[in-house]
Amino acid sequence: MPRVRSKPVAHRYDAIGHGYATHRREDPRVRDQIHSALGDARSVVNVGAGTGSYEPADRAVVAVEPSLVMVSQRPPGAAPVIRATAAHLPLPSGCVDAAMAVLTVHHWDQGLDRGLAELRRVARGPVVIVTFDVEVSAQMWLVRDYLPGAVELDRATFPTLDHLAERLGGTVEVEVVPTSRDTPDWTFASFWAHPQRVLDASVRASTSGFARADPQAVEQAMGQLERDLADGTWDRRNSGLRDLQELDVGMRLVVARP
Repeated sequence: MPRVRSKPVAHRYDAIGHGYATHRREDPRVRDQIHSALGDARSVVNVGAGTGSYEPADRAVVAVEPSLVMVSQRPPGAAPVIRATAAHLPLPSGCVDAAMAVLTVHHWDQGLDRGLAELRRVARGPVVIVTFDVEVSAQMWLVRDYLPGAVELDRATFPTLDHLAERLGGTVEVEVVPTSRDTPDWTFASFWAHPQRVLDASVRASTSGFARADPQAVEQAMGQLERDLADGTWDRRNSGLRDLQELDVGMRLVVARP
């Protein structure tokens, strides 16, 4: 089973966040789905904002991000940043129309429930979260055949959809967010279509799923994957994937309206 590394979020991303601006670029299809969920909100707080991907450019945005490495990669003209954690948002109650948190809640650790309460506290309207359904992502070939221990790591770090709904309250809707073959956001899920890409250590370094796993387990898995690609085993197991343009790998959009 992979070891869960318990560094604080800021320190974690100061260590692994250097390649995010290169490998983790905004996917326009995911962006449009997020912005649609924000509805007519004119002011938004983006918690765990990272390098600024998925922030709406046509609305007033305040970003919250604890890692200086991530903040330093935000593009010119990006929203102003408050360096803070989700569990302690230095913002007045009801100060924004909506709150968003994209692929970040699994890093909130012991501060998860406090962070969810903070999202609900500061937003007058919808809280929009992008996360993963672990039981769906566990079926992807990379986890199923090479890193089965990652399932337990994910179960320990990703909140369930039911947990999010319970903590956020109100009316909660969950949407599937398909992962496209050509997505520029090279999340762990994006590897479903690019097994050769997984072998690049610099690409793996921009995904927290690899960064938080046991390095020895990852090394062994990559050696087996390289062999399976070379002798055709991977293609025999996953023949249908080469023809798909998108796949549900478990990414979910959670929209909680008061």
